[in-house]
Amino acid sequence: MSRPLRKSATNRSLFGVCGGIAEYFNLSPLGVRLLFLIVPGNFLIYMILANSMKDAPRYL
Repeated sequence: MSRPLRKSATNRSLFGVCGGIAEYFNLSPLGVRLLFLIVPGNFLIYMILANSMKDAPRYL
């Protein structure tokens, strides 16, 4: 069964979108954040993902 794409609960700067993408694809969160800086239309893409991705469950 595949994992769902979710926001990161532990690796968050703003909403956890880049951290969640990095966890899903097993990449560096810094690399994903840098990629968002150079992609045209990055703010719009980030806001759509921040509103549409589910939050990761928070464990104690």
